[in-house]
Amino acid sequence: MPPTTTTQSDDPPTVPADSAKPDPWLPRVLRHDLPASLVVFLVALPLSIGIAIASGAPIMAGLIAAVIGGVVAGLLGGAPLQVSGPAAGLTVVVAELVSTFGWKVTCAITVAAGVLQILFGLSRVARAALAISPMVVHAMLAGIGITIALQQVHVLLGGSSQSSAFENLTALPSQIGTAHLDDVLVGAIVIAILLSWKYVPATVRRVPGPLVAVVAATALSLVFPLDVERIALDGTLFDAIALPALPDGQWLGVATGVLTVALIASVESLLSAVSVDKMHTGPRADLNRELLGQGAANITSGVLGGLPVTGVIVRSATNVNAGARTRASATLHGVWVLVFSALLAGLVQQIPKSVLAGLLIVIGIQLIKLAHLRIAHRTGDLWVYGVTAAAVVFLNLLEGVLIGLTLAIALVVWRVVRASIHAEPVGTPQSRQWRVVVEGSCSFLALPRLTSVLASVPPESHVTIEMTVDFLDHAAYEVIEEWSRQHESNGGTVLIDERGTAEMAAAAAGPPTRTTDGTAQLSRRGGFAPWRVWQKYLPHPAPDGQTKQPSPRALRSVLAGISDYHRTHAPHLRPHMDDLHDGQNPDSLFLTCSDSRIVPNIITSSGPGDLFTVRNIGNLVPSGELDDSVEAALAFALDELGVSSVLVCGHSGCGAMKALLADPDLPHPQSSGSIAVGRWLEHAQPSKRAYLAGHPVARAAAESGFGAVDQLAMVNVALQLQTLQRHPLIGAAMSEGRIHIAGLFFDIPTARVLAVSTSTISELDPDSAPLASLSAPLG
Repeated sequence: MPPTTTTQSDDPPTVPADSAKPDPWLPRVLRHDLPASLVVFLVALPLSIGIAIASGAPIMAGLIAAVIGGVVAGLLGGAPLQVSGPAAGLTVVVAELVSTFGWKVTCAITVAAGVLQILFGLSRVARAALAISPMVVHAMLAGIGITIALQQVHVLLGGSSQSSAFENLTALPSQIGTAHLDDVLVGAIVIAILLSWKYVPATVRRVPGPLVAVVAATALSLVFPLDVERIALDGTLFDAIALPALPDGQWLGVATGVLTVALIASVESLLSAVSVDKMHTGPRADLNRELLGQGAANITSGVLGGLPVTGVIVRSATNVNAGARTRASATLHGVWVLVFSALLAGLVQQIPKSVLAGLLIVIGIQLIKLAHLRIAHRTGDLWVYGVTAAAVVFLNLLEGVLIGLTLAIALVVWRVVRASIHAEPVGTPQSRQWRVVVEGSCSFLALPRLTSVLASVPPESHVTIEMTVDFLDHAAYEVIEEWSRQHESNGGTVLIDERGTAEMAAAAAGPPTRTTDGTAQLSRRGGFAPWRVWQKYLPHPAPDGQTKQPSPRALRSVLAGISDYHRTHAPHLRPHMDDLHDGQNPDSLFLTCSDSRIVPNIITSSGPGDLFTVRNIGNLVPSGELDDSVEAALAFALDELGVSSVLVCGHSGCGAMKALLADPDLPHPQSSGSIAVGRWLEHAQPSKRAYLAGHPVARAAAESGFGAVDQLAMVNVALQLQTLQRHPLIGAAMSEGRIHIAGLFFDIPTARVLAVSTSTISELDPDSAPLASLSAPLG
């Protein structure tokens, strides 16, 4: 290595190479990736041979694909820890191509599929390939697993597989009757070892189970004179290298094969890469680059006479679990396969075919994941899974996947566009009130159900149509409008209550769209949007002499709100009010400011009958029992209603606190012309003095970034808590444990509620304990 120079002055010294700091990459590879590559090699070797046999290809074609998948895809791919090679997922496709076109044409199809994968990668559509339903992919793999198992069970029994799954299934009884016991024995040993390997100690499991099974069964067949059929090789790895051949006609079938191999290899590689990303915390996969690497590997494998290559989740998971850190592990595993194939290929000929058949049967069965079946059952996709798997087994892989995708898309469309529609009577039979509920996406596809339900409503009834829809097209709009017109002409009434984000008027005004921006309308339904948000379209006052307005402008917002309440909230409120018509039983007394921005039921998510509310300017509890209104409320709440807590809630930007701070030099605040307000705010003077004296709540509020007015508002809450503690009724009830008190502060800009004690403030965690615990610091 030439010496390394470093410029540190005008006359730079020469640093010898052996004194340079070693590259940390090499120790990391030697420590982690080299051992991992050996583990992956031991797993990949028998799998590659078995997949080649199951595909009807030359045995060496599986080893060539393993070498190319490891080296080329490992170096060029975008998923560093993914291991590529021949995959069981393409076994059925390759077997059909080999039987139809021959091996060399199949190699040409592999090359063309690789070119197509490179085009996929260059067009950056890798993410789009993941739009295929995972349930279809899982079912496809299950179908492939069943097909492989049906093929290889004949080999395990000493026979040969048939050309189709149906023939393999129907020929199975006769094959069992003529089973070759020696082949069954060694195959059964492989299956037994693989199925029981997960139960052996962890230190033993470091050796790959497939390798142990193949070696043990092969050794048994050699030690004992068993009559089994063994693998036969025609030449060496280099003898197996052969250029592909162009097809002689059947171009449509060839094109279908190219597309099939390219799509399946791409989807399987991408899904495997995504799965591998979930298994480690290193660099994420570049999916477009992964397609380029897979395409280059398939071109190379096809040119050299190898099987198609994909990313393989079994080998990739083994790679991650073995501790691989970089792409060096995948690349080295390909090198080890090359070394073995070139120097030790004679060992392969000692392996019985039934041994690899047992290995492939287990692999095929393991492609059927019980977890996928449980997910399919839980999510309602079991039909998609079953139909896809059956179509892959009894038709072919491409047709099975297309059928599965079509069924999955149809199921999604049905779930998305369907509407839940039903009608029910409301109230007594004499009231003739009916409610029609339309939920979901209401389009022309829902017209049969919609017209049937509307026809079931008796004539001359009073109908409310609740439209909780996010999509409404013109066809559905016309049906509802026409039915409403006819129903009203026959003496009935119709009220359309639009609860969803899609409006009737919009369906008639333009093309239908799925509406998701319904914040104002949805918040209005929840009862917390101000009038100005949803009353944008109220009629403006008419000029003098024109159409008379139905009500004075000063009352219009209130009356519109009451009308909306009758249409939207009243029907849902009635069942709750039935329980309250004999009296109230509130949980808490809520004392807060008169400020219009504070709505106690919203910030406590409470309903009718929950809060006994007292409001005054500045949320004050005058000391010395000087205010009859507050005193009466406290006594009634405690003695008559038996509330369990008293809450005092202040808020930011309080006008009363601003008035207190208007002139600190004055002994009492200016009331802006209102003597009554000034007299009332005299009750807040203790809060002002405590604030000016540096009350700890003021300091805590200042440290949290609140201004002077809000600091005083929090101190005021703390002082009202102290007043309540000294109150004869409240204090006695607290000492007996019958009541708790707590302070709150509503920060208007953030719409958050803080907890206030007599000494500090704190965030009110939504998942915290009940409010009663907030009074703990107040003792």
